[in-house]
Amino acid sequence: MKVVVCVKQVPDTKGGVKFNPDGTLDRAAMLAIMNPDDKAGLEAALKLKDKYGAEVTVLTMGLPKAADVLREAIAMGADKGVLVTDRVLGGADTWATSTTIAGALRNLEYDLIITGRQAIDGDTAQVGPQIAEHLGLPVISYAEELEVDEAAKKVTVKRQFDDRYMMLEASLPCLVTALSELGEPRYMTPGGIFDAVDAEITTWGRNDLKDVDDSNLGLAGSPTKIAKASDKVRKGAGEKVTPDSPEDAVKYIIGKLDEKHAI
Repeated sequence: MKVVVCVKQVPDTKGGVKFNPDGTLDRAAMLAIMNPDDKAGLEAALKLKDKYGAEVTVLTMGLPKAADVLREAIAMGADKGVLVTDRVLGGADTWATSTTIAGALRNLEYDLIITGRQAIDGDTAQVGPQIAEHLGLPVISYAEELEVDEAAKKVTVKRQFDDRYMMLEASLPCLVTALSELGEPRYMTPGGIFDAVDAEITTWGRNDLKDVDDSNLGLAGSPTKIAKASDKVRKGAGEKVTPDSPEDAVKYIIGKLDEKHAI
């Protein structure tokens, strides 16, 4: 069994975010981590490796420093890492990103593709299903449990849905998007860290993508345009009052809550 996990290096928002003049994130200037939902998807893939001996390939698109998350994945137990990086791919929205990743995946063999539900820097939950659409694959999103029957070539997924869940089954090959509940990521091992340092990361650029058109790549190929971006939401000073007594303060607060229909 061959499993490909798509991961993304995202800004560590605890350290603050920075923007380029065109409104895109200045990723080179920020601390970065592996996207949490993607990491849960990686754990699910590693469990399939533990159970079936599956080969796990991790793929990411980003700046050259995104190779760091691939080495982290290898240190956790993944077998191979593929980095898709090229200046012409920069500034991509979900459409251009999914087009790029699908073009890279056409170079790989896979039975199952796992992506995170969404990335914490965009929160769109669009890229995974879009990849499946580009590749003509069935997709099951919002997976919180996953079982694969290798002999029957099918996957069974418990899918989170509002206040209930669905049990869905699909034939392989298939794409599944993972919730963080899908798995508690394992730690890197000392031996895995040594392996990751020496591991060869496959690097692909624009010319390695299959069946994609330049008009659908990068910032120029992104139909989504950012009108305005800000790292902080500025708030007004609000209304300031100085009650004469605690009783007056209570009356004022109750009056405001009643005015807002909160009570």
